[in-house]
Amino acid sequence: MKLPVILAKGEDGYIVAECPVLPGGVSQGKTRDEVLANIREAIELYLETKEAPKLPTAFEIAEVEVAI
Repeated sequence: MKLPVILAKGEDGYIVAECPVLPGGVSQGKTRDEVLANIREAIELYLETKEAPKLPTAFEIAEVEVAI
């Protein structure tokens, strides 16, 4: 199963990973490899401990531009 994950620089210098299709699906790490391993583990634990969540079978990732 592949799920979307968003990576962003945190204020503390760590990289923050969020899986937008899972409530509370957030983790962090010092490097890209570390944060991806951490979010993968968080997702696996979430899926093991929750009643079969209804995950999307397809999704699109898009960017929008806004004026600030």
